[in-house]
Amino acid sequence: MTNRLTFSNPIAEQAADPWVYRHTDGFYYFMCTKGDVLELLRSPRLTTIADGDSRIVWKPEPGGRHSHHLWAPEIHFLNGCWYIYYTANDGGGDDTRQVCVLENVGPDPMEGEWRWRGALPTPAPGLDGSVLETGDNLYFLYAGYGHFPDYGSAVYIMRMDNPYTLQDREHVLLTAPTLDWEKQGGMAINEGPVILRRNGRVFLIYSASTTWSEDYCLGMLTMDEHHDPMLPESWSKSPQPVFRKNAAAQVYAVGHNSFTTSPDGQEDWIVFHALSAPGEDTAHRATRIQKFGWHADGTPDFGTPLGNDRPLDMPSGE
Repeated sequence: MTNRLTFSNPIAEQAADPWVYRHTDGFYYFMCTKGDVLELLRSPRLTTIADGDSRIVWKPEPGGRHSHHLWAPEIHFLNGCWYIYYTANDGGGDDTRQVCVLENVGPDPMEGEWRWRGALPTPAPGLDGSVLETGDNLYFLYAGYGHFPDYGSAVYIMRMDNPYTLQDREHVLLTAPTLDWEKQGGMAINEGPVILRRNGRVFLIYSASTTWSEDYCLGMLTMDEHHDPMLPESWSKSPQPVFRKNAAAQVYAVGHNSFTTSPDGQEDWIVFHALSAPGEDTAHRATRIQKFGWHADGTPDFGTPLGNDRPLDMPSGE
């Protein structure tokens, strides 16, 4: 029997809103919020992804409408091209935020030109854009600001003609912050939608409550993969968080996640940011990773976040 090597969390300090995508080339691509630039990192190993090759793929011209607060970048490979979705504004408040799109038509996102494709004209100002693929259809997910009835954000879905064009102005509300655990920290928040698929179902995982609250956590919507994602009745909402703080392990404010697999494709891993103390400055949000499993009913079992003093087995195949 061979002993597995171990690692410890966090894998990246001061790295909020982590997004990890494992491509068919065997590399992991990593992005997180940097503030004024978009940086893309690449590594063959998940545990050392923050030390991988890096490239600044976008630095906006100063003073423009989308030149401030570059948040929550995500890299996707859609229709044979690379796309980055990120939030930006003009330095103002919530009402000036939009999700912007960059495109790279080359085979290697670390090379070639990243082209500005514009800001998506969502009906509500918003943030945290992501994409759901079902068959040949693309759907845009984002968190739009409003009153539900408390002020905050809710997750909407829209059809797309292509990865940088919304099909129409119709946006459908999928989940609003109406439960107590979604309204901690002074605002009512549902944000950071991300898709997970397994067992004939589509799971939409979202972050709830404010990111500066120790009770920032993950909620979940579930849909049969054959249903229409534009119909709210296609989705069922879990009444409790599916991933939340672990005070005993000193892991707080867990959320804004993504999903990936081990290098050999045999294990599922969740990537998320967290704080190490209640009330800690959000500048100290760090990226963590954990292997997760599945319940007997086919839903994901994320367990609880594990502390810094807990050695974890390396992803299989690493």
